[in-house]
Amino acid sequence: MPYRAPVAEMRFLLEHVVDYDHVTKTERFSDASFDTVDAILSEAGKLCEEVLAPLQRSGDTTPAVLENGVVRTSPGYADGYKAVAEGGWVGITASEAQGGMALPQTVASTVNDMMSSACLSLQLNPLMTQGQIEALENHASPALQEIYLPKLVSGEWSGTMNLTEPQAGSDVGALRSKAEPNGDGSYAVSGQKIYISWGDNDFTSNVCHLVLARLPGSVPGTKGISLFLVPKYIPDENGNLGPANDLRVVSLEHKMGLHGSPTAVMEFSGARGWLVGKPNDGMRCMFTMMNNARLGVGIQGIGVAEGAYQHALAYAQDRKQGRTGVPGGTGTIIDHADVRRMLGAMRADITAARAIALACAVALDMGQATGDPVWKARGALLTPIAKSFGTETGIDVANLGIQVHGGMGFIEETGAAQYFRDVRVTAIYEGTNGIQSMDLVGRKMMDGGEAAFALLDEIEACAETARGTLPELAEHVWQASETLREATEWMVSKDMTDRFAGSVAYQRGFARVLGGYFHLRAALAAPGQAQERLAHFYITRLLPEHSGLLVQARAGCDGLFALSPDDLAA
Repeated sequence: MPYRAPVAEMRFLLEHVVDYDHVTKTERFSDASFDTVDAILSEAGKLCEEVLAPLQRSGDTTPAVLENGVVRTSPGYADGYKAVAEGGWVGITASEAQGGMALPQTVASTVNDMMSSACLSLQLNPLMTQGQIEALENHASPALQEIYLPKLVSGEWSGTMNLTEPQAGSDVGALRSKAEPNGDGSYAVSGQKIYISWGDNDFTSNVCHLVLARLPGSVPGTKGISLFLVPKYIPDENGNLGPANDLRVVSLEHKMGLHGSPTAVMEFSGARGWLVGKPNDGMRCMFTMMNNARLGVGIQGIGVAEGAYQHALAYAQDRKQGRTGVPGGTGTIIDHADVRRMLGAMRADITAARAIALACAVALDMGQATGDPVWKARGALLTPIAKSFGTETGIDVANLGIQVHGGMGFIEETGAAQYFRDVRVTAIYEGTNGIQSMDLVGRKMMDGGEAAFALLDEIEACAETARGTLPELAEHVWQASETLREATEWMVSKDMTDRFAGSVAYQRGFARVLGGYFHLRAALAAPGQAQERLAHFYITRLLPEHSGLLVQARAGCDGLFALSPDDLAA
């Protein structure tokens, strides 16, 4: 089945569920009206349906390879990337002064959602570049910005992010890469980095690496890390490419999925680089791009879920097997109760995850446009939830997609398994979902839960409003919010060890309640329509999971650590 961009759902969520109108009323984003969004969604949808989706299988069956030190990308990827770049999609949020569209993150999220559905392996490339653009806009010197930003925004050059080393994964502070001053304002950067998405390609004229490294005499840990821009080819002051830099792709990883996206081991051997931001301030600079990248990864999960769902739905509407007994049914497996249950769960969770992610993007945009600390706190709170629930939804929906296909889901030729293999890593990269949960109950609760309680107040106000027209659904959502409030009060009263022991369950329970809230808003906006029926499915069948999750969240650490290593090995 050809991919169909879910433009109508995105427009509905923006208009009725996630308060995008707040963004359009700010001075910064006043030009990003609903009419503009409609045009963006329409054009991006066509690109995804007609250009990118046909590349989905070729990237999987003909992976990127390293030949004599040169990365050769999958068939059609060069043309697909060219269409993305020429459409201006790489610079969708970049400033107009650098050639970008200067659109809100919310709008960029809808585009990245569709691109992820169509071809996740290729979408990773512009996503990495968008993050680098943001970091340079915020932290690079004017001279670096003048040379690099126009080329990155246009898509002539691409960008990467180099954090991880063999001995320094989630513990970034353990990295050993070093940078020695050259005496001319540049630095000699040396070290090895692993898991570098799109570390090289054969369709952009330059690849620009953001690299974390240590200056001489820097203190141990994250406080002694600086950020450097290290290009594959060294440009002059006018952006014209000069000699090759002393860096190389050592190898490409052999991965479970995302075969079309080359994941490189990079070696820097005294390569020339330029400091971005202040010395020893690298982590703060890198987190400028990582926070939005975490939302972007959540969006990737949602996009893959959409693709997997459409794939499974088409199969269920065509496959005849068994007698369903449904009066007036289609005679295909979509009329089997369990298949209908799986498809309903897939559709309902995609809507919930997409609404959470877009609400997060709205908050980030409002924080940027207004500087209001309340909006900034909302965006910070929702980021780990959007990342974790978006990626878990991608994994769960892709897994159910295989199940809907039955035995044929286990056969590679159907393409059902690729969605699962491709999306599985999203729960790992840009900070594992476990680390996201620790961030949620730790750093994001340093306000004593103020941002969380403010959101819960909004949920309960919505539920009160809905009691007149949707009393059953309203009551379920109100009660779920109260249970989450109690769990949040427990979290902020405990030490970090107890919080961390229940953080994953708390994070997912929070997402379940948010999903119920956004489904309720959708039902209120579309009475008697599909949105109301989908909300009923979610709130009565999926929302109840929050109860068990939030019991786990409050279990504390004693029982967890009572299991000794010897017990686990018994």
